Amino acid sequence: YQVATGILSEGEIAPPTREVLAKQRNAQILLGEVDQIDLENRTVSHHILGRRTTTPYDSLIVAAGAGQSYFGHDHFARYAPGMKSIDDALELRARIFGAYEYAEVLAAKGEPVDHLMTFVVVGAGPTGVEMAGQIAELAHKTLPSNFRAIDTRDSKVILIDGADQVLPPFGEKLGRKTQQALEKLGVEVRLDTFVTDVDERGLTIKHKEDESTEYVEAVTKVWAAGVQASPLTETLNKQTGAPLDRAGRIAVNPDLTLPGHPEVFVVGDMIDLNNLPGVAQVAIQGARYASREIKGRLQGKAPQEPFAYFDKGSMATISRFNAVAMVGKMRLTGLLAWLMWLVVHLVYMTGFKNQVTALFRWAVTFIGNDRSERAVTMQQIFAREAINRLQSGPASLIATEESPPDD
Repeated sequence: YQVATGILSEGEIAPPTREVLAKQRNAQILLGEVDQIDLENRTVSHHILGRRTTTPYDSLIVAAGAGQSYFGHDHFARYAPGMKSIDDALELRARIFGAYEYAEVLAAKGEPVDHLMTFVVVGAGPTGVEMAGQIAELAHKTLPSNFRAIDTRDSKVILIDGADQVLPPFGEKLGRKTQQALEKLGVEVRLDTFVTDVDERGLTIKHKEDESTEYVEAVTKVWAAGVQASPLTETLNKQTGAPLDRAGRIAVNPDLTLPGHPEVFVVGDMIDLNNLPGVAQVAIQGARYASREIKGRLQGKAPQEPFAYFDKGSMATISRFNAVAMVGKMRLTGLLAWLMWLVVHLVYMTGFKNQVTALFRWAVTFIGNDRSERAVTMQQIFAREAINRLQSGPASLIATEESPPDD
C-alpha cells in the first residue's frame, strides 16, 4: 500500500533478489514463473516469454506465497486490483492519482466527477485499513493544494467488509478504536456488507441486515479481501494426496515437509498446519527452519524438533502517527503502536540502503504531508488488461516461427 499511495518506490520494498544474493557465490537466480514440480524426478519447471527451463534439485523449498482471492468471482480483478504484487501496487497508484487528474479535467468542463472521487476498499483487514487510511490522508492532507477545479477533500473513501467489525483478528476493542479513527479521517465504514458484482463504473453491494442491494459509483476499487494460495499447491496435492483447505493451502508434516517427500519443504502462506496465520513471520520463521534442516542434513546432524511458530504479534497502521498493535497480552493504540510499527518494518526491510531511503521518505510523508512517488502512466493502468488480451501473454509479442519456444 505504501507503493500504491506514493510513499515508497517499488525498489525500496522489493529489491532485486539478484542484488540481495550477489555476494553468495553458490546461489544462482533464474527468472521465470514456476508452473510444474515433478516430485518423482525431482525437477522444477518454469517459463519466461515462451522459453521453458527445467532445473533438478536434491532439496526443495517451495515458498510461492499467495495471491488475491475473489471468492469465485475472478472477473472482479479486471476492475478491482488486489494488493499482492508490484504490478498491482503500480496499477493502483496510477488509478488513484489518475482518477484525480481526470476529475480535474472533467470538473473544469463542468461535468460531474463524483464517480472519480469515490474510492472503495473491499476488505477491512490490516491491508484494507491501511489502504483506506492512506487514501483519506492523500485526499485531505496531501493533495488539496494541488488542484484548481476540484477539492480533493470532497473525496469519498468507503471501506467495505462482510464481517461485523474492522480488523477481526485484533479483537473487538482494537477493532472499535480502529473504526473510530478511520471515521475521524473521513472514511465511511460499511460492515456486514458483501460485494456481489463489480464493473468499470462501480460495484454492487448487498447489506446483510435487510438483504437489500445498492450500486456504488466508484471508478477506483481496491480489493483487499481474502487470499488464495499459489496454484503450485494443486500440483503438489495431485502427486502426494496431501489435502488442500478452502484457501488452497496444502497440509504438511510438522517439520514442514510434504507427506512422503522429506526432501521437499513448503513454507509461508502455502501451508495448512496448526491453524498458522498467513503472516510474514510464519514465512520467515518457516524458511529459516527449513534452511537449518537442510544444512543439518548435509552435516549429518539429527533432525530438528517439529516447527514451532513464535507469535511476535500483529500491527496495522491507520494513518500517520496512529496504529494498533497486538503483542502477547498487550493491546496498544496511537503513537506508541505507530512507533513500534515503524521500527519493526524498518528492521525487516532488506538492505541498509533501503532502510535509510525508506526512513527519509517516511519523514517526508509523515512530517511534511508529501509523497515522493507520484509519477504515473497510462501504461501502468492498462498494461495488465492489454497483456491478458494476448493469446499467449507477453510471449505473443516476441515468439516467431523461426524461434519457437524451447522445450
